[in-house]
Amino acid sequence: MIVTLRAGADADTVRRELAALGLWTRRFEHDDAVCFLVEAHSSSVDARALGAIAGIESVATARSSHPLVDAQPRAVRVGRVIIGVGAPPVFMVGPCSVESEEQIRAAARRLAPLGAQFLRGGAFKPRTSPYEFQGRGAVALRWLRRAADDVGMHVVTEAMSAEDAPVVAEHADLVQVGSRNMHSYALLRAVGQTGRPVLLKRGMAATVEEWLNAAEYCLLHGAKSVVLCERGIRSFDPSTRNVLDLGAVALLAHVHRLPIVVDPSHGTGRRELVPALARAAMASGAAGLMLETHDSPGDALSDGPQALLPAQVATLLAELRPRATEVAAHA
Repeated sequence: MIVTLRAGADADTVRRELAALGLWTRRFEHDDAVCFLVEAHSSSVDARALGAIAGIESVATARSSHPLVDAQPRAVRVGRVIIGVGAPPVFMVGPCSVESEEQIRAAARRLAPLGAQFLRGGAFKPRTSPYEFQGRGAVALRWLRRAADDVGMHVVTEAMSAEDAPVVAEHADLVQVGSRNMHSYALLRAVGQTGRPVLLKRGMAATVEEWLNAAEYCLLHGAKSVVLCERGIRSFDPSTRNVLDLGAVALLAHVHRLPIVVDPSHGTGRRELVPALARAAMASGAAGLMLETHDSPGDALSDGPQALLPAQVATLLAELRPRATEVAAHA
């Protein structure tokens, strides 16, 4: 943002008024006019509001590269559920992988009474090693859908390729694009073309701006809406699986006013850390959580160390539902 002053305006007075709004500036002169360049880490202020400050001639702002994202409502509807700023908290819970029909049916029956609105589980699994479990495929989509329908839940599951997007969209209420595929533009286009709402996970080394531009791809190609999901970014420190960027969550929730959920399971990779970061995520402005759970994490075919035990999920959701609802009411 560049603020240009009228001839004869008191530059120091204008600078102080800008600073009072949380705008940090650098002065320069252009064509005999005094200008202020607003620094990137200033508060978010509508440029039109600056016209009320005496001495300001004009305000120039950079054109956004993601206008559809900027125009998206701060809360969006997915099936019967509202996700976003000011709405009740949303919980997307289930196993990392759909291992069997019995497993996912049991999980759904256990989770629905706890207030989880979405049943999560991977039918197609992007694994770092080609020798690890890759998911049950299309049959698991049918298991997920039947399990969710039996208890009145919605389905969120991942599409891994452009070819898989249509069949995933047939069974999912919310089509997930995973971290490894955030930069797969062919997949983003294909998922958008299904017309379904999209859950877009942040790439493990993606900036916030890159993430928002990936969301723009989905909306441009027809996605009904996009819900962002922070799942941790890669760090040099192996103490946790990733670094959960709650600063980005607060920025997107409170400044951009976009629907964002947090996945503390992938964010930490450690079961004992998930509850603490789930609480922190809700306090930072997240509209909901994506949590992994398994009846027997030691026997899980993927990501057992980060899966909460059933009792832990029950305790956490019972604690977070009233607290998060109170935070949402004051958003």
